[in-house]
This record gives sequence, structure tokens and C-alpha cells, in this order.
Amino acid sequence: MNAIPFLNGSRLFLRPLQENDAESNYLNWFNDAEVCKQNNHYRYPYLYQDALQYIQYAQKTKESLILAIVTLEDHVHIGNISLQDIHFINRTADFAIVLGEKKYWNKGYASEAAKLIIAHGFQELNLNRISCGTYHTNVGMQRLAESLGFIKEGVRRQAAYKQNQYIDVIEYGILRNEWLIRNAAYVPEGERNNE
Repeated sequence: MNAIPFLNGSRLFLRPLQENDAESNYLNWFNDAEVCKQNNHYRYPYLYQDALQYIQYAQKTKESLILAIVTLEDHVHIGNISLQDIHFINRTADFAIVLGEKKYWNKGYASEAAKLIIAHGFQELNLNRISCGTYHTNVGMQRLAESLGFIKEGVRRQAAYKQNQYIDVIEYGILRNEWLIRNAAYVPEGERNNE
């Protein structure tokens, strides 16, 4: 079953996760030490039932927006992206991304997908702040956050444990008005004039 794209980019689109994703290479991402080196996965085996349960959660929840990253050219599901822990009173959310298909690493797909979901968060979900945290060893995610305009706000010392060591977590955040100023191409013209 082909899902209808939810957010469209120039080389990819974001769509809801669907149950048949659990039967694809998606399952292998979270059992791959290299894919999970810089995230909180790969602590226990990731099974088909785990993937299916997560996908079903993603389809129902309004507390997170969890989408598949799919290439436009060949419709390959290459990763997942999300706005998590959405708080509609504080108007905040946490940004997360995993690119599971290694042949698409370092080619700008993460940046394009991130711009789509962050723009949606600010413009359609009416968020005021989006944050993300990453291991101090995850230079790629730090570069992505900074290229998107996220500001380094602090460090949670030894907040994670991975690969037999405690790891600092760097916290980033971006406010809606900061995003609108930096990303005019992702902002409808009428909204640009209101800021």
C-alpha cells in the first residue's frame, strides 16, 4: 500500500508510517550498531513486534508527529523523523531523526527532511519552540542542528551511557521567530510579512 505524501520536498517526501514498513529494512536499522552508534537504540534486540507496536502508536498519537522519510525518485523508506513530546499549552516539541539507509548518509536528505517537519511544526502546529538533544560525540547531528539555526543552550553532563562510557548530551533549541527569519523559503509569503 502506498501512503499519500504528507509533506513534500524536492528530493523526498514525508508520510505516515504504515504497518508494512515493519516488513522492510526498517527493522534492521535498530539492530545495526553503526546506525545506532549515536542514538539511544541498540540496547536490546529490535523485533518485528516492537516495530509494529511503534508504528501503531505513531498512527494514533497526537503527542508526537512521527513520519517516514521517503525518496521521491524510487520511493525508498530511508529514515524516520519526528516532533516528539508535543506540548500544546507551552507550544513546544522535541525534534528527532534517524537515517537508517546508509547509502543516503551525507547527501543532504536529513537537512531537507528536517526543514520540512520543523516548518510544519511552527506554521501548522503553532509551536513556539523546538528543541533537540544529541550526544557530544554525534558531530553530524550537531552540524545539522546548527545549520538549521538551532542555538546550543547547554550540556547535560554524562546524561547517556553508550559503548561503555558516559556521554554528555548537548541541548539545542530554536524559537519560531528565529526559524522564520532564517528560513524564508519555507514560510508562506503572507506569514513573512507578519513577523
